[in-house]
Amino acid sequence: MDIKQTLRKHWSTIALAVIAVLFFIPQTSMPIKVFFNELLAFSPSEIEAEEQEVLANYDWNLIAKNNAINLKQSKGKVVLINMWATWCPPCVAEMPSLQNLYDSYGDQVDFYFVTAEEQKVVDTFMNSKGYTFPVYLQRFNAPGQLQEKSIPTTFLIAKDGKIVIKKTGAADWNSSSTREIIEKLLVAK
Repeated sequence: MDIKQTLRKHWSTIALAVIAVLFFIPQTSMPIKVFFNELLAFSPSEIEAEEQEVLANYDWNLIAKNNAINLKQSKGKVVLINMWATWCPPCVAEMPSLQNLYDSYGDQVDFYFVTAEEQKVVDTFMNSKGYTFPVYLQRFNAPGQLQEKSIPTTFLIAKDGKIVIKKTGAADWNSSSTREIIEKLLVAK
Protein backbone atom coordinates (compact mmCIF):
# COMPACT_ATOMS: atom_id res chain seq x y z
CA MET A 1 0.00 0.00 0.00
CA ASP A 2 1.47 3.36 -1.01
CA ILE A 3 1.36 6.57 1.02
CA LYS A 4 -1.65 8.03 -0.85
CA GLN A 5 -3.75 4.96 -0.16
CA THR A 6 -2.69 4.96 3.50
CA LEU A 7 -3.59 8.64 3.87
CA ARG A 8 -6.97 8.12 2.18
CA LYS A 9 -7.73 5.15 4.38
CA HIS A 10 -6.79 6.92 7.63
CA TRP A 11 -7.63 10.55 6.84
CA SER A 12 -10.22 10.85 9.60
CA THR A 13 -7.84 9.44 12.21
CA ILE A 14 -5.10 11.80 11.06
CA ALA A 15 -7.46 14.81 11.13
CA LEU A 16 -8.63 13.90 14.63
CA ALA A 17 -5.02 13.55 15.79
CA VAL A 18 -4.13 16.99 14.36
CA ILE A 19 -7.13 18.59 16.11
CA ALA A 20 -6.17 16.87 19.37
CA VAL A 21 -2.62 18.22 19.11
CA LEU A 22 -3.93 21.73 18.39
CA PHE A 23 -5.96 21.58 21.63
CA PHE A 24 -2.68 21.42 23.57
CA ILE A 25 -0.99 24.37 21.87
CA PRO A 26 -2.03 27.52 23.76
CA GLN A 27 -2.16 29.75 20.66
CA THR A 28 -4.62 27.42 18.90
CA SER A 29 -6.42 25.88 21.85
CA MET A 30 -8.46 28.93 22.89
CA PRO A 31 -9.76 29.82 19.39
CA ILE A 32 -10.77 26.20 18.74
CA LYS A 33 -12.60 25.95 22.06
CA VAL A 34 -14.32 29.30 21.47
CA PHE A 35 -15.38 28.18 17.98
CA PHE A 36 -16.98 24.97 19.27
CA ASN A 37 -18.71 26.85 22.09
CA GLU A 38 -20.11 29.37 19.60
CA LEU A 39 -21.29 26.50 17.42
CA LEU A 40 -23.13 24.89 20.34
CA ALA A 41 -24.56 28.10 21.87
CA PHE A 42 -28.35 28.29 21.75
CA SER A 43 -30.83 30.82 22.99
CA PRO A 44 -31.31 30.66 26.77
CA SER A 45 -34.66 29.49 28.10
CA GLU A 46 -36.98 31.41 30.36
CA ILE A 47 -37.59 29.80 33.75
CA GLU A 48 -41.19 28.62 34.18
CA ALA A 49 -43.18 31.39 35.94
CA GLU A 50 -44.03 29.25 38.98
CA GLU A 51 -40.34 28.36 39.44
CA GLN A 52 -38.95 31.91 39.20
CA GLU A 53 -37.35 33.06 42.44
CA VAL A 54 -37.33 36.68 43.57
CA LEU A 55 -33.88 38.10 44.22
CA ALA A 56 -34.06 38.73 47.95
CA ASN A 57 -30.89 40.78 48.33
CA TYR A 58 -29.53 43.40 45.92
CA ASP A 59 -26.73 44.44 48.28
CA TRP A 60 -23.59 43.67 46.28
CA ASN A 61 -20.61 46.00 46.09
CA LEU A 62 -18.71 45.98 42.81
CA ILE A 63 -15.87 48.04 41.40
CA ALA A 64 -15.88 49.74 37.99
CA LYS A 65 -12.65 51.50 37.02
CA ASN A 66 -11.79 52.08 40.70
CA ASN A 67 -15.28 53.41 41.47
CA ALA A 68 -17.44 51.48 43.92
CA ILE A 69 -21.04 50.80 42.95
CA ASN A 70 -23.78 48.69 44.46
CA LEU A 71 -26.31 46.49 42.70
CA LYS A 72 -29.00 48.17 44.87
CA GLN A 73 -29.01 51.01 42.32
CA SER A 74 -30.68 48.60 39.89
CA LYS A 75 -33.53 47.46 42.10
CA GLY A 76 -36.81 47.98 40.22
CA LYS A 77 -35.09 47.79 36.82
CA VAL A 78 -34.50 45.03 34.27
CA VAL A 79 -31.01 43.68 34.98
CA LEU A 80 -28.65 41.34 33.14
CA ILE A 81 -25.72 39.99 35.19
CA ASN A 82 -23.02 37.97 33.45
CA MET A 83 -20.25 36.25 35.46
CA TRP A 84 -17.26 35.65 33.20
CA ALA A 85 -13.49 35.56 32.74
CA THR A 86 -11.13 36.32 29.86
CA TRP A 87 -9.53 32.85 30.03
CA CYS A 88 -12.87 31.00 29.80
CA PRO A 89 -13.69 29.75 26.24
CA PRO A 90 -17.50 29.58 26.75
CA CYS A 91 -17.38 33.12 28.21
CA VAL A 92 -15.44 34.45 25.24
CA ALA A 93 -17.74 32.58 22.83
CA GLU A 94 -20.89 34.33 24.06
CA MET A 95 -19.37 37.83 24.29
CA PRO A 96 -20.23 38.96 20.72
CA SER A 97 -23.92 38.18 21.27
CA LEU A 98 -23.86 39.93 24.65
CA GLN A 99 -22.19 42.98 23.08
CA ASN A 100 -24.95 43.08 20.45
CA LEU A 101 -27.59 42.85 23.16
CA TYR A 102 -25.87 45.62 25.13
CA ASP A 103 -25.71 47.79 21.98
CA SER A 104 -29.49 47.42 21.60
CA TYR A 105 -30.60 47.65 25.25
CA GLY A 106 -27.76 49.39 27.12
CA ASP A 107 -29.92 52.45 27.81
CA GLN A 108 -32.95 50.42 29.00
CA VAL A 109 -31.43 47.44 30.86
CA ASP A 110 -28.78 47.58 33.59
CA PHE A 111 -25.93 45.35 32.43
CA TYR A 112 -23.32 43.97 34.84
CA PHE A 113 -20.43 41.98 33.39
CA VAL A 114 -18.72 40.72 36.54
CA THR A 115 -15.26 39.18 36.76
CA ALA A 116 -12.75 38.39 39.49
CA GLU A 117 -9.78 39.21 37.26
CA GLU A 118 -7.44 42.16 37.51
CA GLN A 119 -8.40 45.45 35.83
CA LYS A 120 -5.34 45.44 33.54
CA VAL A 121 -6.17 41.95 32.19
CA VAL A 122 -9.79 42.95 31.60
CA ASP A 123 -8.83 46.24 29.91
CA THR A 124 -6.42 44.47 27.56
CA PHE A 125 -9.09 41.91 26.61
CA MET A 126 -11.82 44.54 26.12
CA ASN A 127 -9.57 46.74 23.97
CA SER A 128 -8.39 43.81 21.82
CA LYS A 129 -12.00 42.79 21.10
CA GLY A 130 -13.49 46.27 20.83
CA TYR A 131 -16.14 45.57 23.49
CA THR A 132 -17.86 48.50 25.18
CA PHE A 133 -20.13 46.88 27.76
CA PRO A 134 -19.55 47.77 31.44
CA VAL A 135 -17.25 45.45 33.36
CA TYR A 136 -17.30 45.24 37.14
CA LEU A 137 -14.69 43.65 39.34
CA GLN A 138 -15.95 41.37 42.04
CA ARG A 139 -14.18 41.87 45.34
CA PHE A 140 -17.11 40.83 47.55
CA ASN A 141 -19.36 37.79 47.42
CA ALA A 142 -22.53 38.01 45.38
CA PRO A 143 -25.89 37.71 47.13
CA GLY A 144 -26.73 34.04 47.77
CA GLN A 145 -29.05 33.55 44.79
CA LEU A 146 -26.39 34.92 42.44
CA GLN A 147 -23.52 32.79 43.71
CA GLU A 148 -22.37 30.26 41.14
CA LYS A 149 -19.24 28.18 40.87
CA SER A 150 -19.42 27.81 37.07
CA ILE A 151 -18.76 30.49 34.50
CA PRO A 152 -20.21 31.84 32.41
CA THR A 153 -23.43 32.19 34.35
CA THR A 154 -25.92 34.83 33.34
CA PHE A 155 -29.03 36.07 35.10
CA LEU A 156 -31.85 38.11 33.60
CA ILE A 157 -33.84 39.78 36.37
CA ALA A 158 -37.25 41.45 35.98
CA LYS A 159 -38.23 44.79 37.54
CA ASP A 160 -40.03 42.93 40.35
CA GLY A 161 -36.82 41.04 41.17
CA LYS A 162 -37.83 37.71 39.63
CA ILE A 163 -34.95 35.76 38.12
CA VAL A 164 -36.42 35.08 34.68
CA ILE A 165 -33.36 33.44 33.11
CA LYS A 166 -30.45 31.70 34.79
CA LYS A 167 -28.09 30.21 32.23
CA THR A 168 -24.78 28.49 32.89
CA GLY A 169 -22.60 27.93 29.84
CA ALA A 170 -22.38 29.76 26.54
CA ALA A 171 -25.60 31.03 25.00
CA ASP A 172 -26.77 33.11 22.06
CA TRP A 173 -27.99 36.18 23.95
CA ASN A 174 -28.80 38.15 20.81
CA SER A 175 -31.53 35.73 19.70
CA SER A 176 -35.04 36.86 18.82
CA SER A 177 -36.48 34.82 21.71
CA THR A 178 -34.22 36.56 24.25
CA ARG A 179 -35.09 39.95 22.76
CA GLU A 180 -38.81 39.09 23.06
CA ILE A 181 -38.33 38.25 26.75
CA ILE A 182 -36.48 41.53 27.37
CA GLU A 183 -39.14 43.53 25.50
CA LYS A 184 -41.84 41.91 27.64
CA LEU A 185 -39.89 42.72 30.84
CA LEU A 186 -39.36 46.34 29.81
CA VAL A 187 -43.08 47.04 29.36
CA ALA A 188 -44.12 45.18 32.54
CA LYS A 189 -44.99 47.35 35.55
